[in-house]
Parts: sequence; structure tokens; C-alpha cells
Amino acid sequence: MEFLGDQGRDVIIIRDFLKHGNMFFIGPQTSIGNMYLGPFYYYFIAPSLLLAGFSPLGPAVFVALLSILTTYLIYIICQKYFDSKTGYIASLLFALSPVVIRYSNFSWNPNVMPLFALLFIYFVDQKKYVFASFAFIMCLNSHYLALILLLPAVYILLLDYKKLNLKSLAIAIIIFLSSLTPQLLFDLKHNGQNLKAITSFFTQRETTVSIIPYKALPVLPALFNQVTTRLLAGKIDTIGLGISVLFICLIIFSLFKIKNRFYNVCLVWFFSGLIGLALYKQHIYDHYFAFIYPVIFIIVAVSISKLNKYLAVIIVLLLSGLSLYSNQFRWEPSRQLATTRQIDESIIKAASDQPFNFALLSKMGWGFSYFLVEDKNYYDLKDKLTDQLFIVCVPFQIECNPINNPEWSVAAFGWAKIDSQWEINGIKIFKLIHNPEGKTN
Repeated sequence: MEFLGDQGRDVIIIRDFLKHGNMFFIGPQTSIGNMYLGPFYYYFIAPSLLLAGFSPLGPAVFVALLSILTTYLIYIICQKYFDSKTGYIASLLFALSPVVIRYSNFSWNPNVMPLFALLFIYFVDQKKYVFASFAFIMCLNSHYLALILLLPAVYILLLDYKKLNLKSLAIAIIIFLSSLTPQLLFDLKHNGQNLKAITSFFTQRETTVSIIPYKALPVLPALFNQVTTRLLAGKIDTIGLGISVLFICLIIFSLFKIKNRFYNVCLVWFFSGLIGLALYKQHIYDHYFAFIYPVIFIIVAVSISKLNKYLAVIIVLLLSGLSLYSNQFRWEPSRQLATTRQIDESIIKAASDQPFNFALLSKMGWGFSYFLVEDKNYYDLKDKLTDQLFIVCVPFQIECNPINNPEWSVAAFGWAKIDSQWEINGIKIFKLIHNPEGKTN
């Protein structure tokens, strides 16, 4: 499991809620735009943290179980709309995909997107709009890219316009709007901070998004290849282009062979997702397209199931082999949670039951604070300046030089010297004490 800054932040917030009843009205902050998601992901995983005795393993196991559930639902939905063979192929390829596995074994708000995106499209198609509303709320609390899911949803509603249950649809819309209440309350208290950030994101579009659909066209081929390579080709770039060509051929073949309403919905879901991502002007990371994880495997499985059985077996074995070749379980795990706990215990021991401050030097966040903040001797520098500062430095693309470091949490400690230092699993830990003369040691 991964246990970096986002995971540490999340479990600190949830533990504070469970132990002290401190409610929260917003969720995680987005990486761009200073926007905040809704709070429901935090509430959703809170019981798992409580059941695990406040161990971060609880939410990680919960997310992993949800991914297993997603695998099962892919089979059930494919069986319902197509046949069992399609369900087996789709769920098998989904379960083996290294990218799917990568975002299934730790707690993070984007990691629940595949499940709720699948449920949202399914419930809309089944005209269970109230359930669809709850699924979409969780999608939107997972990542704002969930807004792209409204395109296939509208497509389904247009197909069903003669059979719409307007009362159920109205209730679903009311439920969704009600779910925005916590964020509105947050904005009322903070001078519209979130609303201003969202407005700025969509109005100042030089480096964020384009709202003109045709501008996605030049980007689509490369994006299609990226998604295909990551999800179907085991992240192997040298083979990705060939798998992308194979995928395109399967889609073209299916257009002539398959006359199925839900398959058309899947195509709209997939390609509207690609267009939406192509309009985004920043780098596209793997978790950004989590809302189309399930559908790409459904489309592939439907197409393969219509092929000659020998050719179908060859393609399934090829795609499975590529995924297994890149499976993360081939390599030794980083054991970030165990390392974090070990480092924090060493800091608490080195503090000798005296007050201490803490600082982190790292290119990426890390969840070290989770175990430290529960110690009675830990103080945030903003609250109290103590006589000792412990600095953890993760030596990845960074120089571990704690003396005169410009990082605020180090500089605010004042003139200091290194009292002791040690290393755990390649991560450096420094104990600094005050040095009034300002002499370096």
C-alpha cells in the first residue's frame, strides 16, 4: 500500500472526527486550482479506520475490497447486457491490469471512482435515478473529472426520453443538489473560496481547460494510445502502439457485428471521456481516467467475444500476459506504512519524553505526521517552538541539508545545529537543537 502525504492527511482528519467529533465540510484539495472536493469520501472510509483501531490499513483494505467488488460487478453487468463469456473476459482483464491494481491497494479518493462510475452509468440506464444520484455524488467527491460522466448519462436520457420517470429524476437532482450543502457552508464561512477557485479554473483557461470540443481532436490519438498502453498493454510503451491499433480494429469490427444498446452507451462513455480529458491542458495521470477504467475492458471483451474462438483466446492470453509481466507484485514492496511507523517511533524515542517539533524535506508528501501528532510531546511549530526539531529527509531528487534550509518548518526553528542523525530504509532523520551563536557544525 501507498502511505504518502495524502493518505496521512486523510487519516489524520478522519481520526480527529472519530475521536473528537470535529466535523468537516470539505474533502481533499485538488492538485490544480486550489479547489476542494466534497467531504463524503472521508465519511465513506471513516468506519473502516474505526474498525481497524485507527490503523491506516483499514481504509486501504476497504478500498481493495471495493475494487474486488468492481471486478465482480463488471462480470454481472456484462452478463446482464451481453453474455457470461464477455463478463469473464472483461473482469479477468480488469483484475489483472497493473494500473487498476496500482490504484486499488491503498486509500485515496480517486481510487473509488471506477466502482461508482460503473454504478452511475448502470443505474441511469436502468432508470434508477435516485441510486444513480448517490453514485454520482461519490464520483464527484472522488474527482471533479466525474463531470464528464454527465455526457453518457445525458445520452442515455435522450434515448429514453419517452419513458423517463420525471418524478424519480427530479428527486435524484434534488438529492444531488442537497449533497453540495457542506461545500456551500464552507464557502459561506470562507468568503466563497471554493466557488471562486472553480470559477477561475473554468474562466481563466490558458493553462487549464478548453471548452471548444474540436480542439480535442489533435490530442486524441496520443491520449487514446496512452490510455490503451496503460490499461491494456501493461504500461509497456514499446508495445502500446500495437495494442492501440488492435483495440481500434476491435472497435471497428464491433460496429459491424454488434447491435446492442448498452454497447453503444459504452462507446459514448469511453469516447466522451477521452474528449473530455483531451480538453484538459495539463498532464494526464493514470488516475485521471479512472472513470473509464471499467468501460475500456467491457468494450474489449464485447469485441473479443464475437471473434473466432482461437483468435479470441490468443488476444486474451496476449493482454493477460502483458499485464502479468508488468504486475507490481513482481517487485519488492516499498513498505511505506511500516517505514513511517518505524521512523516515527525512533523520533519519539529520541525525543526522550521532551517536547519536540517536526519538519519534512521531501519532493513528495509523506504520512509521518499521523503517528507523531498523537504523541503528547509533539508540537506544531506554529503553536509552540521547542528545544528540539526532528527533520525527516527523503533523499529523492533532493539534497538532505537541514542546516540553513529555506523550508519554513526548518527555518522557523531558528539557528540550529545537528545533534544527531540516523537512517532508516534509506530515509535520513536529523535531530536539531538550537545554536544561538549561529555556528555551523
